[in-house]
Amino acid sequence: MNKLVNCWIIFALAAAGCSGNKEGPPPQGDSGGADQKFLLAQEPPGARGVIDTRKATKDGDDVVVVGRIGGDKKPWVDGRAAFVIVDTAFKPCNERGDDDCPTPWDYCCDPPDELRKGMATVKFVDEQGKTVPTDARRLLGVKELDTVVVKGKAKRDGDGNLTVLAEALFVRAARK
Repeated sequence: MNKLVNCWIIFALAAAGCSGNKEGPPPQGDSGGADQKFLLAQEPPGARGVIDTRKATKDGDDVVVVGRIGGDKKPWVDGRAAFVIVDTAFKPCNERGDDDCPTPWDYCCDPPDELRKGMATVKFVDEQGKTVPTDARRLLGVKELDTVVVKGKAKRDGDGNLTVLAEALFVRAARK
C-alpha cells in the first residue's frame, strides 16, 4: 500500500480515537451553522492548484491552494476539521459522460498513483496547533466536490506529502 494511503489511514484512526466533539456532519440540506471565523467573504489572491503547490512549497511556507474536496470515498476525518482536496485538473467520475458512480468524489476513474500527486490534506488547527474538534462539514458548511481555496501554512513530510494547516477557507464553487 502506498505510504500516503498508510499515513492517511493512521491519521484518520488516530483522530477518531481522540477526545473532543464527535458531532457528525450536518443533516442533509443544512449548512450546520458554519463557523464564520474560518470562512472568507472573498477569495484570497495567489491561489495555486494542489499539484503546483506540492512542487513549489517547503515546510512552513504560507500557501493559498485551490482544490476540490474528495480523493477518497470518505475524504473527511470524523469529528475533526480535516479533509482531503484534489487538484482541479482531475475530473470526478460524474463529469466524465455516462458514469453514474455513487461516489464520484473518490476519483476512482483516475490512476491512483497520478491522483496521489494531486492530493493534499487540509487541517483547521487551533492556537495550540491541534486539529479543531468539530466535523469540517459542520464547521465550514462544505461537502464533497466543493471547490475550495484554503489559506494556511504548508506542512511537508519526508515522502513529499502536503498538509495545509489551515486558517481560513473560501468556497469558490459549491457542489449542487
